[in-house]
Amino acid sequence: MMLPVETLTLLAFIPAGLALNLTPGADMMFCLGQGLKGGRRAAMAANSGIAAGGMVHVTLAALGLGALVAAQPAAFEAIRWLGVGYLLWLAVSALRSPLPLAGTEVAPRPALSVFGQALAVNLLNPKVILFILAFLPQFVDPARPILPQFLTLGVVFSFGGLVVNGAVGLFAGSIGQRLARSAGFARWLGRISAGIFGALALRLALLQRT
Repeated sequence: MMLPVETLTLLAFIPAGLALNLTPGADMMFCLGQGLKGGRRAAMAANSGIAAGGMVHVTLAALGLGALVAAQPAAFEAIRWLGVGYLLWLAVSALRSPLPLAGTEVAPRPALSVFGQALAVNLLNPKVILFILAFLPQFVDPARPILPQFLTLGVVFSFGGLVVNGAVGLFAGSIGQRLARSAGFARWLGRISAGIFGALALRLALLQRT
C-alpha cells in the first residue's frame, strides 16, 4: 500500500517541523499562560485545542480555502481583528478572575472551555494560514493526491506541537498551581496571563501579510 507521502520526504519533514515546533510562538505562549493560570489540565486542553485548530487550517489549505483567504485582504483583515479582539477579551478576563482563599486548592478550569478558547485563538490567527500555505506545499508532490498529503503532514506537525507545547504547559501548570494557592501570587499569575494574552493580541495586530 502506497503511503500518502514518500518516506524520504517524510523523513525530511519531521526534523524541519520539529525545529519549527521548538521555536517559541503564539501557540507555545498560549499553553504557557493557560498552564500558569489554570494548571496542567488547562494546559493540555489548550494544547489539544491548538492542535485541532491547526488541523482545521491544514484541511482548509488542502481544499484551497486557505489560499483564497490569504489572497483576499478583506477576509484576512477580518480574521486578524477578530483574533485581536478575542485575545484582548481573554486578557481582561484573566485580570478579573477571582482570587483563591489562602491555603486552598485552586479550582481547575473546565477543560472544554479552555479547549474552545485555544481552538478559537488558533482559527482566528491568519498567520497560521499563511504559514501552512508557505511551509507544507514544499513537501507535497503534485503528482499524488493533495488532500491525503496535507493531512499526513498536518498530523505529523500537530503531533510535534502536542509534545513540545504539552511539555511547556505541564511544566507551567505544575509551578502555577503551587504558586496560585497564595492570593498574592494568584494576582500576579493573573497579570502574567493577561500580559501574555495582551502581547499575543499586539503581535497579531502588528502582523503584516507579507
